[in-house]
Amino acid sequence: MTTAPRSAASDPAGRTSPAGPPARVRTRRRRRVRTEAVSGYLFVAPAVILFAVMGAYTVGYGFVLSFVQWNGFTPDWDWVGFDNYADLLWRSPVYAPEVHEAAINTLWVMIFVPLLTIAVSFPLAVLLNQAKRMQGILNSVYFMPYVTTGIAVYFAWRYILQPDGAINLLLGGLGLGSLEQPQGWLGNPDTALGTLIVVISWGGVPVAMLLYLTGLQSIDKSVLEAAQLDGAGWWRTQFSVVWPMLMPLTAVNVLLNLRESLQGFQTFLVMAGQNGAPGGHTNVLGLMAYRLAFLEDLAPTLGLASALGWILFAVAILLAVINLRAMRSRT
Repeated sequence: MTTAPRSAASDPAGRTSPAGPPARVRTRRRRRVRTEAVSGYLFVAPAVILFAVMGAYTVGYGFVLSFVQWNGFTPDWDWVGFDNYADLLWRSPVYAPEVHEAAINTLWVMIFVPLLTIAVSFPLAVLLNQAKRMQGILNSVYFMPYVTTGIAVYFAWRYILQPDGAINLLLGGLGLGSLEQPQGWLGNPDTALGTLIVVISWGGVPVAMLLYLTGLQSIDKSVLEAAQLDGAGWWRTQFSVVWPMLMPLTAVNVLLNLRESLQGFQTFLVMAGQNGAPGGHTNVLGLMAYRLAFLEDLAPTLGLASALGWILFAVAILLAVINLRAMRSRT
């Protein structure tokens, strides 16, 4: 005769209770869990404190600063409410026209930088994906613009684009002297903004290419083989099968380039100067915010710079939401 396994333990009074570890073992487990939790909090505490001081506090302080008039030096500031935003958008005859002109230039950059970056990076990724030899070396070569120090690269581009720079010399050597720019490519109002768009796109191609290359390598080869069996040629396969499958990566690339076009100003500052030479034709909103904050002597414009920064932040959030909704509608 066999006895059933005991599933409960009896106490001296005859009652049964669910089997489980002794109270001493449970106490030790709870202490160990608390010790591990405290250790984890201690490890992440420096990063949290750093973010709170350098991130949350700075963002909050900048938001409050956008509602005041202050030059950054006097001990007190004047609360002006939404006057800074009104002055930037329509009311001030000094700042509003400049903001409008910079906004138009920024809009052109936001349109053409993503288009040019994607138009170059996607075909380049397709070619690299089909390379059988030296693919790692080629990836490193094409990724070099991104890892190279930005300021040094911008100065190199500025020398190349001068009146006696490499671009004009190359055009003259090829018999295309009519395309040379005697004022330099950054000195001609008709070519300055377009030239900077090309330079910014050149810097954004490596990341976009790497994202596309990763996506291409993750596509199941059976899908491409099925398209070829159905009679699709190489071009049809790339643009009717591969390209739609990489639309999420395209959305990421567009969003990254829009952010850089909207908020980035380093390229414009180094290559065109703080005033957006020539004649303000390369002045963008990010560059104007930098100039209002740091280059207006002791004028009380730090609040205006903060307000313009928050306007750029709001536009960036709006573009991100639009991009996200557009991607959801496709899925």
